[in-house]
Amino acid sequence: MKILVTGSKGFIGKNLIAELRNRGYKNILECHRDTDYTLLEEYCEKADFVFHLAGVNRPQNEEEFDEGNLGFTSTLINILEKYENDCPVIFTSSTQAMLDNAYGSSKRAAEDLIFTHAKYSNSKALIYRLPNVFGKWCKPNYNSAIATFCYNVARNLPIMVNNPSTNMNLVYIDDVIEELIHGLGDNQNISGSFCEVPTSHTTTLGEIVELIKSFKKSREERSIPNMNDALSKKLYSTYLSYLPEDQFSYDLKMNVDQRGSFTEFIKTVDRGQVSINVSKPGITKGNHWHHTKNEKFLVVSGHGVVRFRKIDSEEVIEYFVSGEKMEVVDVPTGYTHNIENLGETDMVTVMWANELFNPEKPDTYYLEV
Repeated sequence: MKILVTGSKGFIGKNLIAELRNRGYKNILECHRDTDYTLLEEYCEKADFVFHLAGVNRPQNEEEFDEGNLGFTSTLINILEKYENDCPVIFTSSTQAMLDNAYGSSKRAAEDLIFTHAKYSNSKALIYRLPNVFGKWCKPNYNSAIATFCYNVARNLPIMVNNPSTNMNLVYIDDVIEELIHGLGDNQNISGSFCEVPTSHTTTLGEIVELIKSFKKSREERSIPNMNDALSKKLYSTYLSYLPEDQFSYDLKMNVDQRGSFTEFIKTVDRGQVSINVSKPGITKGNHWHHTKNEKFLVVSGHGVVRFRKIDSEEVIEYFVSGEKMEVVDVPTGYTHNIENLGETDMVTVMWANELFNPEKPDTYYLEV
């Protein structure tokens, strides 16, 4: 199958082509603003399917809306009809097509052209009136407030919010691409005369800004946003894609002494925290117990022993651990415990606790094993 993609270098086009290739599609005909007209003719003659994603949404003057949206759509349809190519066409329009502005009018006129072509050529036309689309590879300071916010916040640049209470209907780029590929397979989600992305998110502009700001702060606090919230998860992935290339990494606070080190790695809202413990040879750490706090130990380098004793018993239980055989040791409540490095090199242990450390209520009581 030969698939023609107009707007191939745009936000949606780049994401679509990447995923089409992931799924094994090889004959992708890429059309962008620099594509020669004769090559476009060749593509339209050969195409078995058209994704019409090209368009103008932030021109220097309003006349460019008609030229870039209606004009190019007319050119595309005329070439398809010239070669009597009645292949299916998917067109990404905008919810603004319902509004009386220059951009919306140009999109609505382009929709009408595609519907008319489908009627007279007895072909299939699938038109998606997309709301605000966000995700990786969108150009900041152009047509997406979210891309601009992510880019600016990551660089400590100011952002402008005129009305935080403005409602926004959003769709995530991966959900858009999934739906477009469903359309390629004739499994599109139809609502009336148009198609739509079934998964969308409604929030306010102010809430989006606060979330994005919290993502920057989370790196400083070693925390992770609530991944159980779909919008937060998608926005966080989007934010990370706009990090400056020299700021992918960030430092952690290492608590170092003669025994080794202890470093908090990740803190979560409802899944506790992960830390990295380094023990020098011969060093024993721990010798405490908890009422409710529980932990998991995973030695990833070196070897040692984890010892347990129920606080009202004299029996000591030992678990020998090594980075050569990955196994998780649960630390139950009510057992005093310690971990000793039995090797000649540093022992590195990944430690998970079910709750964040609270210095005012540490739930940690010293008691020798």
